[in-house]
This record gives sequence, structure tokens and C-alpha cells, in this order.
Amino acid sequence: MSTGMRAVPEMTNKIPDVHFLAPRAQTSRLSRRALLAGFGVVGLGALSACGRNTTMAKSPPTDGKLESKLNMYSWGDYDSPDLIEAFKNEHDVLVQVDSFGSNEELIAKLSTSRGTSGYDVVVPTGANIPQMLEHNLLQEINLDLIPNFEHMDPNFTNQYFDPDNKYSVCKAWGTTGFVYNTKKITQEMGSWQDFIDAAQKEAAGTTALLEDPWEVSAIALAAQGYSLNTEDEKELEEARTIILDQLAPNTKAYIGNAATGMIQGSFTLLQAFNGDARQGLSEVPDPKEWKFVFPTPSANLWTDCWAIATGAPHPDSAHAFINQMISPETAVEQLDYIGYPIGTKGLAEQAKKADLDQQDLIFPPQKVLDRLEPSKQTPADQIRTKIYADAQARSGA
Repeated sequence: MSTGMRAVPEMTNKIPDVHFLAPRAQTSRLSRRALLAGFGVVGLGALSACGRNTTMAKSPPTDGKLESKLNMYSWGDYDSPDLIEAFKNEHDVLVQVDSFGSNEELIAKLSTSRGTSGYDVVVPTGANIPQMLEHNLLQEINLDLIPNFEHMDPNFTNQYFDPDNKYSVCKAWGTTGFVYNTKKITQEMGSWQDFIDAAQKEAAGTTALLEDPWEVSAIALAAQGYSLNTEDEKELEEARTIILDQLAPNTKAYIGNAATGMIQGSFTLLQAFNGDARQGLSEVPDPKEWKFVFPTPSANLWTDCWAIATGAPHPDSAHAFINQMISPETAVEQLDYIGYPIGTKGLAEQAKKADLDQQDLIFPPQKVLDRLEPSKQTPADQIRTKIYADAQARSGA
């Protein structure tokens, strides 16, 4: 258990079937991408200690018989407790859930334990998977044991970080855009350049950027028509100039969850993950005063993934759990709980039947999905981290 986590007290002498070992407020699922780009600085240190050729403990072979336990290591409050309890009741499997607050924390735990962490199911962000595979932190998934994989939307299978889904299955996905107060910014907004312009005018001093180096750099890179994952130093220098001279002086705060800023009421323009904006719209006094934009020309398409840790002691239960959590029968309940879609086909139609709020924010049109660019980890992430730090200093944050 990491520093600051505590076990939830038991109310009876009966051992609970589902254990949550981290306070939900401390490991919010909605702000976890704040350290994504920082992986290039922090996460690689943990991995280098592991080494490519370090011997890892092996998982027992699958035999189709579920073990009596399942240990999961995931983002805080990132699955419906009712669905976890349903899995326990159906399969008589004791489920223990530990929570981490960043991909770095997950990677450090797995790399230092060398396959003896005791965890079965883990939930890394897709961009971290190539580095994790290079250091043997994840073991292959047997898709024959996950028949519900056939229901996955092809938009979220065979991603660049795992082309054949040998090691991962989409757990949740989303994108980045911005939300603005239409009473204060009256013109129609549609691009990242619109965002930059408004930050210097109507939203000067009331703009919020995400607490994420990659995402902040992406604003300027997109506005210039560059790849969001560029490693070109000249292009990154252009982005730096825009961020430090045009955005940072007008930025009031760097926040992980835009909903907090929307509800607070002191912001006019906020860079936001779409699910967070939806949360904010459900809680502001007048949601009609706000509008979310899937900006042109591009933005991030992030994916969190189900995976199985190397050395997992309960591999059959792990496969069965993943299979159940991506089932079309549980998809709407999981979406309603975590605020993001889980990557199954037909979920938009199910959400419509369930009459969920703000469905247009949950499900971007296909034309939007087609122009999104998934974030990648590159050596240039260190440049992005420096840009971000300098922007915060310029903003006085």
C-alpha cells in the first residue's frame, strides 16, 4: 500500500468481499493524466532499475478453473462496486482492489516487485504500454478466455501501443477539448486557435489549462498544424513561444479536472477532458451557459486498458473478470459510473435508450474520432515538461 493510503474500516467481523484500499478523493480517476508526459522523467527511472533482462516471476498456467481470489491495481474509484460485487457473487471470487494515482506509481510497483506484486489485473494508460512491455511488466492475454472481446468497437482495438491486443483490452477512452462560457465568449468557437485567441481577450485571466505537459503543448502544436507527438525541436520551440507568450500570462490555474473550475464559477475558458466537462455541465447552475468543443484540427485520443501483470497469481480469474467488465450487458452501468465509454460496440445506442445526460459529449462523431491523435511517449516529452514548468512560472501558478 503506498504512502497515504489506508484500508477502509470493517463494520462487522465478516471479511468484506471487495476491498478498496485508497481514499477515493485522494486518487481521483478524473485527474490521473496530469503526470502522463512526466513518465519520460519519472517512470523510466523505475524501469531502469528493473532492467531488460531481469528475471521475472511467472504466472501459473490457465486451466479454465477460476481461482478463489483476484487482486486488482487500478485508478481510484474507476469501476462500479456493484459490478465488482456481481462478479464475486457469480464466480465466488474474493476481489481486492488497491488504488494508484498515476501511471508512474503503477510502473514503480510492478518493476520493483519483478513479478511478485501479487496483482492480477492492472489498468495502465495505453501510451505507457510499450515501455511496460519492453521491461516485461505485462503478460500476454489469452483472448480465447475473453469471448466478449468480439463486442469491442474497432476504433479501440489494435491500437499502436498493442497492435494485436496481445497484452491489453480497452477499459475506457476519451478525448481532450475545451469548454467555454457562452455569456462571456459570444462568438462561435471551434479550433485550438480560437482557444488561444479567446484566452488573450474575453478569457484573459480566467483561463484554465490541464495539469498535463503533453496536453498543454498539444494546444499550440495543433494550432500550428503540427503532429501532437512531434519530436522536432523547431516545432516545439514555436509551441513554447505561443504557450509562454500568449497562453501562460492569461492562465489563472492548471487543473486536473475542468469540472472543478466550471463549478467554482471563476473561469471562462477551460481545456478539458470530455468526460470532465460533462460532469461539470451536470453540476453548474445553468448548463446552457456552457459549450464543449471537440477542437480542430486534432486532439488526444487516450485509452486506459485492462491488462494482466507479469506473475499474476490468479490468471483465470483475471481473464474472467476482464471478460465480464467489457460485457455489453454491463457497459451502460460502467459508463454511468465512471463517466467514460468502455469501448464496446453499440454503447451509444444503449446510452440513448438509458437516457443518459450529455450523450454528445460522451460519444464524439466518427469524423472527430478520425482526426484524433493518440498521445505517445517520446524523448521529446522532456521538452514538453520544461515548457509546462516554464508556463506555470510565467502564470505565477
